[in-house]
Amino acid sequence: MSKSIRITEETHAVLAALKGDDETFDDVLSRLIEDRRDTVREGAGLWEGTDAAEGARRARKEMKRGVGPR
Repeated sequence: MSKSIRITEETHAVLAALKGDDETFDDVLSRLIEDRRDTVREGAGLWEGTDAAEGARRARKEMKRGVGPR
């Protein structure tokens, strides 16, 4: 089943530039999604066994504190 989505001219131009000669726009989007999934998978567990996650939480909390209330 196919679906229609609206995209800006700029987004269309970027996708067209990324599209290979033998690819459809669906192929391009599927490839980009899979590339993103691979990137996330590669990073999964990267901080395991370290205190990096806690350091990131502290840094985020400090940044939010610097911004003030919403």
